[in-house]
Amino acid sequence: MTDASAPIQTAQSVPEKRARLYRMLWRWHFYAGLFCIPFIILLSITGSLYLFKPQIEAALDRPYTNLVMTGPSAPVSQQVQVALKHVEDSSFKSYRLPDGPKDAAQVLVTKGGEDTIVYVHPTSLEILKAIPREARLMAVVRTIHGELLMGDNGSLIVELAASWAIVMVVTGLYLWWPRTAQGLQGVLIPRLKSGPKVFWRDLHAVSGMWVSFFALFLLLTGLPWTNVWGKGFDMVRDLTGTAAVSKDWTQSRKAEREATLQAFSQHGHDAPYYVANVDDIAASARAARLAPPVTITPPNARNPNWMARSSAGDRISRVEIAYSAADGSEISREAFGDKHVIDQALGVGIAAHEGQLFGLLNQLLGVLTALGLVLLSVSAFVMWRKRAPDGVLGAPPPIPDQRIGVGLGLLIFVFALFLPVLGACLILVAIAERLILSRVPSLRQFLGLAQPAPL
Repeated sequence: MTDASAPIQTAQSVPEKRARLYRMLWRWHFYAGLFCIPFIILLSITGSLYLFKPQIEAALDRPYTNLVMTGPSAPVSQQVQVALKHVEDSSFKSYRLPDGPKDAAQVLVTKGGEDTIVYVHPTSLEILKAIPREARLMAVVRTIHGELLMGDNGSLIVELAASWAIVMVVTGLYLWWPRTAQGLQGVLIPRLKSGPKVFWRDLHAVSGMWVSFFALFLLLTGLPWTNVWGKGFDMVRDLTGTAAVSKDWTQSRKAEREATLQAFSQHGHDAPYYVANVDDIAASARAARLAPPVTITPPNARNPNWMARSSAGDRISRVEIAYSAADGSEISREAFGDKHVIDQALGVGIAAHEGQLFGLLNQLLGVLTALGLVLLSVSAFVMWRKRAPDGVLGAPPPIPDQRIGVGLGLLIFVFALFLPVLGACLILVAIAERLILSRVPSLRQFLGLAQPAPL
């Protein structure tokens, strides 16, 4: 969001078309920033926390590692049975191979679509802890980050905020691009001793120049998780014959719970029959030396095979093995290199988004980007409140005749097509502005809208 009181570039300083474009994009940048600021701050905070999920969960699980062993570990099947008994009428959903020889077993059981992680002592079979999976700290952070604790409605709001944030970053780059600057001052280095007006302007502009590329990367790589964009992307892949056999990300927690209900129902034909024992599958998975963490899932209504999956954070190291439910023999194996090139690109992007592609440096880069976005938001808010006239919003004045030109119109169409939630929002805003907001004098003055055209 830019300074709402800065002098407007006119046709006397630049060609008329460029001046009109600048003025239009300046207004878009202002409104995009005004809407996005609270969401950017919230997503930056929760995203920064989630970057360190491996370290945080390792710290939370430390009481269940390096346990005192009183003998050899009990068979995995016994560990699973203890967990199922602890959560009455539950179904076995997955077993996580312990990362270390003295770590507790983690058995995931499900009941009514709700998953519970049960920590079982490998030798004594004592229940050390049981916690709903969605109640874990990082699961709560993820839900806030992706759904604002509001389910699909929250996911839609996050997708809209991310779409407008993309507009904000792109327009901000155009507005502040150093066309006539001399040197790095005010472009890559803020001028700290030129007064408060220049200080806040430079803090905003310089921060934007440093973080824009990384911010766009985070915003774009977050789109596969969203409901509308993500499902639309899946539809395009279905139509083009490039759909993934299985994905390692989801668009909706609600859909995930519904899938669990369908797959692990204990009634009727949904209860799968298998001969191969979890002990045999666990032994085969250990022998395969998959990158940790490794989970084993039994056959269910959606998949007739036993599965052993690596959930390595970098995603490049992930391998998925299918075992026969009849005799436990290996049926298929899929590594990262076996996936479609689109899935490989998405996997790398998502791993980088989560801070897991190249270790601590990836995490720190993500935190610095989040801090840069917070700094952008705070500096924009300060500039707006310092310089907005009393009694009005302080938006940049509109172009009097509202003509945008073919080039900008095409650009808007491309953005609306690529970001459908943004496109729907633009249509609603245009209708509301033309029919309501611009025709109420007090609202028109407050919002800085142009005089309405005759109906």
